[in-house]
Amino acid sequence: MALTTPGVHHVTAIAGDPARNAAFYVETLGLRMVKRTVNHDDTGTYHFYFGDGAGTPGTTITFFPWTDDGRQGEFGAGQTRATAYLIDPGSVDYWADRLTDRDVAVERSERFGERVLSFTDPDGIDLELIGADAPTDAVPWTDSPVPERHQLRGFYSVTLAVADIEPTERMLTDVLGYELADSEDGRRRYRSASGGPGSVVDLVETDTERGWMGVGTVHHVAFEAASVEEEQQWLDAFEEHGLGSSEIIDRKYFTSIYVREPGGVLFEFATPSPGFTADEDRDELGSRLALPEWLEADRDEIEARLPAFEPPQVMPADE
Repeated sequence: MALTTPGVHHVTAIAGDPARNAAFYVETLGLRMVKRTVNHDDTGTYHFYFGDGAGTPGTTITFFPWTDDGRQGEFGAGQTRATAYLIDPGSVDYWADRLTDRDVAVERSERFGERVLSFTDPDGIDLELIGADAPTDAVPWTDSPVPERHQLRGFYSVTLAVADIEPTERMLTDVLGYELADSEDGRRRYRSASGGPGSVVDLVETDTERGWMGVGTVHHVAFEAASVEEEQQWLDAFEEHGLGSSEIIDRKYFTSIYVREPGGVLFEFATPSPGFTADEDRDELGSRLALPEWLEADRDEIEARLPAFEPPQVMPADE
């Protein structure tokens, strides 16, 4: 039986100022800061996770705020064009008004019969809100500044921009088990075989040169792998298809493997367990700097290197 993934586990991007980044995703978009830790590969850089009330896989967008050199990225081929969140179809006007009131420029459109709001975050990362009747595992955040009925419901899709759709399409269909679902105006839509939350990947072609990683770009898209054992099966599948990949890496809240698809986009495969409550109770998620046990002995040094940061304080919305 061929391997399949249910869909997107998380998306990781590169931000600039950490306070501005957190303020936008918590205060404007109403997501919960479910984890405040560091980049395990660069402990002088924060790693922020924003998600639903429980940090459910498939709801979490994460950031490395680059404050040392602040190198600006440049969008191009081999990068994520947009990350889209699911909202209730009845919430489209609420979100258009909320974003406009906060001086966020919003473009309205329709795609595959669904209403879409397109905008960018303060660092220039492209985001979308899609009003659709689609599956969701998202858990409401009771302390969100956004009323529960309007809260983001986890990922709907990611749009990947590549120079040539065909090689990436073969990766999605032959390796990841995605199926072509529709096409419109040069955009091809694929759904995972399970068709669950975050199961949509759109491919578009771009004639821009290969993009440069930096502030304002997406670092990688992570898909869900059920277990470490399944990750090993993915590694075997990558090798069978001639794709170089990483070893299995312990990221404390999940284990990960990485592979770059033929169009240049970096893919991660991450497990749903043990999750963000591995070192914090659910009620305390994101309230402190959390470090994995192999970095705890260096806490004082790490904290001294990190820029000062206080998480946003918000008032729960009145329904």
